[in-house]
Amino acid sequence: MYLTQGLHRSLQNHPERIATIFADRRQTFRQLADRVSRLAGALHRLGVGRGDRVAMLALNSDRYVEYFQAAWWVGAAANPVNTRWSVHEIAYSLKDCDSRILIVDDQFLPLVDAIREQAPCVQTVIHAGDGAAPPGMLSWEDLIASSAPAQDAMCGGSELAAILYTGGTTGFPKGVMLSHDNFWISSIARMAEMGGQPGSVSLIATPLFHVGGAGRLAGQSIAGNTVVILPAFTPESVLQAVERHGVSDLMLVPTMLQMLLDHPRFERAKMSTIRRISYGASPISLPLLERTLDLFPDVEFASAYGMTETAAAVCGNPPANHGPEARGNGLVRSVGRAGFACEIRIVDAGGQELPRGSVGEIIIRGGCVMLGYWNKPEETAAALRDGWLHTGDGGYMDEDGNIYIVDRIKDMIVSGGENVYSAEVENVLARHPAVSVCAVIGIPSRQWGEAVHAVVVLKPGMQAGEEELRTHCRHWLAGYKAPKTVEFRNAMPLSAAGKVVKTQLREPYWRGSARNVN
Repeated sequence: MYLTQGLHRSLQNHPERIATIFADRRQTFRQLADRVSRLAGALHRLGVGRGDRVAMLALNSDRYVEYFQAAWWVGAAANPVNTRWSVHEIAYSLKDCDSRILIVDDQFLPLVDAIREQAPCVQTVIHAGDGAAPPGMLSWEDLIASSAPAQDAMCGGSELAAILYTGGTTGFPKGVMLSHDNFWISSIARMAEMGGQPGSVSLIATPLFHVGGAGRLAGQSIAGNTVVILPAFTPESVLQAVERHGVSDLMLVPTMLQMLLDHPRFERAKMSTIRRISYGASPISLPLLERTLDLFPDVEFASAYGMTETAAAVCGNPPANHGPEARGNGLVRSVGRAGFACEIRIVDAGGQELPRGSVGEIIIRGGCVMLGYWNKPEETAAALRDGWLHTGDGGYMDEDGNIYIVDRIKDMIVSGGENVYSAEVENVLARHPAVSVCAVIGIPSRQWGEAVHAVVVLKPGMQAGEEELRTHCRHWLAGYKAPKTVEFRNAMPLSAAGKVVKTQLREPYWRGSARNVN
């Protein structure tokens, strides 16, 4: 299948249904299809062909939906850029996959000159904003208005649909290559298992550069449902959107859910149209989950477990596992069973499947698993072994196939739903002239789930304060990757091989916890 198929189907079945709602703009599926085909024609005139990469650096909007669909319509792969990254990280990703066209909105215009300087591969910049295009840039609206509709290239199957960058264990982001099949299989399996809701109104508040947002958008496009799009998450904007547009479906990261419920203007009565709440991207604390269930007793709840490398969810805990019995027996803490489109095993270090109840690494096989990492054959080979994706997540499976996440085997932190690889932060910290040795770990955080914590040994006679090191990191890295806290020590705990023993660094923070992820 191909990812523009849902748009063709909606154009045939319900062309006047509202496709997107953004701020005061609404467009039907007929209007969306027309704009997408014209934008695809403009991209073709700019030299974009099958397999080329087109990047977008922007907040969520209806234009972001047009970008994805037009890239696929012309046969290209989307390269949505993480808006929280530094210029250095953005430029790296553009150069890494040779993105020659960059689309930016008003928010990120001030970064364009620096990006072009550091990423000379960018030949064309398209301004997808509300005002006139700055000198040296093309206008999004002018391109659509002046272009004839293009024929859909009908790219699909195993062809590349998107490159989504995630943190790297070597200190450099990895471009996860996802195919049309990856998104299709993940979306259809999720609908089949959880039950589709034709005609629903779904809110997209998670960033569209993230697999959670992009995957949800792909699923809603396939289903032909209306999407209400927020530029970014704020509790106030979610509350307003639900009440104003009659939103029926929410998908939130646990930190977003926490902020929503804690907001002083939260009123359950104003969210009466909500029928389903899905949560995922990071583990949810039991107190937050129970509080939410009590506030929304008539709403279906479902969790999702997956990752960028699987085009979002591979399994989910369905509404049936969020009732009183499941809360009593602990089943509500599960992430559910293997979805319809994949196999999941729990294995030991040698790859042998473990008995039920034994903790090991979660591995996944199926049509939703990525093609690999762009231009990183060694990391691809390490992750994909004998047809199985090794997730680096530790967990166990009960006798009924329910999976429980208990640890993170790979050296990764999930803060506010964003993946942070320790090596990335450590490499930057080590550049500071006062740092001798450093180690980065995740520690529990009520606000973010996990917080980035740095342990630092300074060079003899050198000085550096916590804020100085955090500022140093923020210059090179996205703000969410910079340490929230810094701990100074005279020495690190070392193994016999001379490696820092991070388990000893983590132990005081996780002591008394039933699991080592939060």
